[in-house]
Amino acid sequence: MPKSVFGHEYRFMDRKELLSFEELERVARTFVALGVEKIRLTGGEPLLRKELEKLVERLATIDGLDLTLTTNASLLARKAQALRDAGLDRVNVSLDSLDDATFRAMNDVDFPVARVLEGIEAASAVGLPVKVNAVVKRGVNDAGIVDMARHFRGTGHALRFIEYMDVGTTNGWRLDDVVPAAEIVERIDAVFPLEPVEAGYRGEVAQRYRYRDGAGEVGVITSVTQPFCGDCTRARISAEGKLFTCLFAIRGTDLRALLRSGASDDELREAIADVWTKRADRYSEIRTDRTAELPRIEMSYIGG
Repeated sequence: MPKSVFGHEYRFMDRKELLSFEELERVARTFVALGVEKIRLTGGEPLLRKELEKLVERLATIDGLDLTLTTNASLLARKAQALRDAGLDRVNVSLDSLDDATFRAMNDVDFPVARVLEGIEAASAVGLPVKVNAVVKRGVNDAGIVDMARHFRGTGHALRFIEYMDVGTTNGWRLDDVVPAAEIVERIDAVFPLEPVEAGYRGEVAQRYRYRDGAGEVGVITSVTQPFCGDCTRARISAEGKLFTCLFAIRGTDLRALLRSGASDDELREAIADVWTKRADRYSEIRTDRTAELPRIEMSYIGG
């Protein structure tokens, strides 16, 4: 969230505008009734939400649900045990570089890489499996690709490299800044030989590779060079209850109004199903200079 936009004078939403934990649980149960098997709490930074572990505890009671969380890990060392105790299954940590200056420049944050690594180890220590997500930008952090692979090899933490995407309108995205996933794999393979791993399920966004020496695996997410719109199975709910069917959406569907107008569970389920079955999102497949100029929701609002 750029400080130039979200400074001291920025008016954030009042708490009453946000979905309550009870409302979020109801939405989650509705999605699970429609076949959803995985829910991820994301942001912005979800651990800034007061008493988030209470929401985790509510969602963890839903049968058959894989519950995970994506975080910048600034508060993870402090929260890991409470999250695990509440029923969280896994955690994804965003870490774009092991170099402190590069990390701070890419993320506009005031905490060091060491705190992220501390959070990763704290999560692992309490039994939470960890995935590490790194967005790669040419000329900024791509020189550290192999260093990242080296650091996380043999740790049991799955490392995922993500092609730099034009999410929102504030990140100054250019196609020239994208390091193709194929190049990322080539760089790692030249030092630590890799072999491909079959997808675990249809719609898995990461192409996975294992180290030939058995030291774990890495993955790449190819949303720019090899879009996967046709197999996308993801919906997103913003903090105030808007449903989006694409990371590059222009507008969402207001579920909060339904929730607060007395809609029955059947009416809520029908509304969600109607939006999902009519979706026609394929931004990444049709990406051009023209589409890049369209207004889009920021990732800090819609979630990654």
